[in-house]
Amino acid sequence: MKKLLSLLLCAAMLLGTLVGCGKKAAASSETYRKLYSQEFSTLNYLVTGNQIDQWVAANCIDGLVEYDKYGVVQPGLAEKWETSADQLTWTFHLRKGVKWVDNTGKEVADVKAQDFVDAAQYILNPDNKSETVNSFYSVVANAEDYYNKKITDFSQVGVKAVDDSTLVYTLKKPTSYFLSMLVYVCFLPVNGDFVKEKGTNFGTDNSSILYNGSYILSTFEPQVSHVYTKNATYWDKDKVYINSITETYNKETDTLAPEMYKRGEIDQAYISANIFDDWLKNDQTKNLVSPSRNTFYSYFYAFNFDPKFDAQYEPDNWKKAVNNENFRKSLFYGLDRVKAIAVAEPNSPEKRILNTITPPDFVDLNGTDYTNVGDLKAISSRDSFQADEAKKYAAQAKTELTAAGVTFPVKILMPYNPSTTNWDKETQVVEQQLESLLGKDYIDIIPEAGPSTGFLSAVRRPGKYALMKCNWGPDYADPQTYSDPFQPNNANGEGGGTYNWPEKVEGYTDADGNKTYTNLYNAAIEQNTDVSARYNAFAKAEAFLINSAFVIPFGLTNDGYQVSRRNEFDSQYSPFGVSILRYKGQHLLEKPMSMDEYYAAEKQWRTDREAALAKAAK
Repeated sequence: MKKLLSLLLCAAMLLGTLVGCGKKAAASSETYRKLYSQEFSTLNYLVTGNQIDQWVAANCIDGLVEYDKYGVVQPGLAEKWETSADQLTWTFHLRKGVKWVDNTGKEVADVKAQDFVDAAQYILNPDNKSETVNSFYSVVANAEDYYNKKITDFSQVGVKAVDDSTLVYTLKKPTSYFLSMLVYVCFLPVNGDFVKEKGTNFGTDNSSILYNGSYILSTFEPQVSHVYTKNATYWDKDKVYINSITETYNKETDTLAPEMYKRGEIDQAYISANIFDDWLKNDQTKNLVSPSRNTFYSYFYAFNFDPKFDAQYEPDNWKKAVNNENFRKSLFYGLDRVKAIAVAEPNSPEKRILNTITPPDFVDLNGTDYTNVGDLKAISSRDSFQADEAKKYAAQAKTELTAAGVTFPVKILMPYNPSTTNWDKETQVVEQQLESLLGKDYIDIIPEAGPSTGFLSAVRRPGKYALMKCNWGPDYADPQTYSDPFQPNNANGEGGGTYNWPEKVEGYTDADGNKTYTNLYNAAIEQNTDVSARYNAFAKAEAFLINSAFVIPFGLTNDGYQVSRRNEFDSQYSPFGVSILRYKGQHLLEKPMSMDEYYAAEKQWRTDREAALAKAAK
C-alpha cells in the first residue's frame, strides 16, 4: 500500500492510446444522448450520499484534485500542495482566475480558498443533515467535536483559508489516504454568500447552485430532461471533448432504449439479458454490443439483527433465528450466487462473484492485493456455495432453534426495489433456489416490492427487512471505507451507518463488554502509521463478519452489456469518490465497440495504466 499511495500522491500524466476502438468522433460539436429512469432527489451535493444525486456535482463542481484515466492523481483547483513532516498539515495552493457561474453561464464570483471553509461549515451544521459529513469529520481535526457541539468556535476546526489562494487542512491523525478523500462530495467547495442567499432553497433546482466545473446543468426539468452544457469559462475546457449531454426521462428506459438506439435517437442503451442473444445473433447489431466496466460497488446480502418490519412477517421469530450462527451459515453456504447473478449476466456470471466485502484491485500491501492479506486470503480463494455444508448447518440450526421455541418455516422478508433492473427476477431466483435446497419446511422467503423512489429511507434504513441485498462503494483509498456500512449511526443517522445492526447481535461479546467486531474495528483504526498492521487488522475484522455469516458477499456490479458511443476507457479512473461519474476527458466514438474491440481496449488500458503508475512512482 505504501507503494500505491506514493503513486496516488504523484501528479503525473502519461498519455496512452486505446486500440481497436474505432475512430474518435469530432469533438467540437458532439452531443451525447441517453435516457434516465431515476430522478435526482436533490442537487445539494453537500448533503446527499446518493450516487444518482452526485452525478451533478461530479460534472459541475471541481475539487482540489482529480484523477486521470489511469488512476494517477492530478491537480484540480489546487495547482500544487505539500504536507508537513508529521503528515498532519496539508497546504493547497489554488489556481487563480477560476470562476463560479450560474446556470446560464454568467460569472458570479471567483473561486477562493474560503469556499472550502464555507462548505465545511455547512456540512458540519447538524441541522443540514449531511449524509457524508462523517467522511469529513473522520479525518479533519476538531470537526467531529464541532459537529457534536462539544466546541462552538469554528476557528478551532482544521480547515482554514490563509488567503484567497491558500487552503490548509489540519488532520486529527496522520492519514495516508487523505488526498484520495478529496474527490468526494463532502470536500467540494461552495460559495458561502450564494448559500446564504438561497437558504433552504440551495440545491432545489439548477438555478439554486453555482458551477465551477466542466459542465453547467443548463436544463433541469424533473422527469422530463436534463441538459449538461460545456462550461465556456472552465479552466481546463480543452480537455472537455463532449460538448453537451442530454438525458431524457423515461421510466421504461430498459425496455425502450435498445430500439431507440437502432432508430438513431440516443447514443447509449443497456442490452438486457432477455434480448442479449438476439442482438449477438443479428448481423446488424452483433458488433455493437460490449460489456460495461465493473465498478467498485460491492454487493452483499445482509442479515438484519434489529428487525422492524410488520408483525405478519414475524420479526420476533426472525430475531431468534438470525442470532443462531448455524442458521445464518445454512443460508451463507446455501446461496448459489452464480444462479442469482446469471439473471443479469448470463454470459459469464462467475466473473462477477465477490468473496469478500472489499473488492479485489482496490488497494494493495506491497504488491499483495488487500483481499489476499491476512485472514482474507483463505476467504478469497473459496466459493461460499457449498450445498452439503448448507444442509449440515440447517440440520443443526433446526435442532437448536426448535429448542429455543422458533416456529418453522422461518419467514424471511426479502424486499427489492422494483425500479432496479432485474432485482425482482434475482430475488425470485434466490427464493426458489434456497427453498429448494434447504426445504420449504425450514424457510419461507418472502420477496416484497418496496417503493421505486425513496427505497433506502423506506426499507433499509428503518430495518424493514430480514435478509436483503445491499451495496457499498468506497469513499477513499483505504480498507476502512468498506467497514462504514457496519458502524452504528449516530443520533442524526448520517453517513454510511449501520446496514444490518451487527452491534445488536446476541453473544460475540468480549471480556471488556464490547462486541467482538467493535474491538476488531477499533484495533484496526488505531493503526495510523504502520500500513501493514492496519491492513492486517482490517482484514481480520472483515473476515470476522464473513466467517460469522453476518453478511454473504455476493458480487461486483456493472451495468451489464450495452451499446454506447461513449469510450469508457477515457473515464477518469478511481474506485473512490465521484471521479468515475465525470464526463470530462471522454470522447465519443463513430460507432460503438464490439466485444473484441472492448477486450482489446481493456487489455491496452491495463498495460498503459501499469506504465503510468510506474512513471508516477519515479
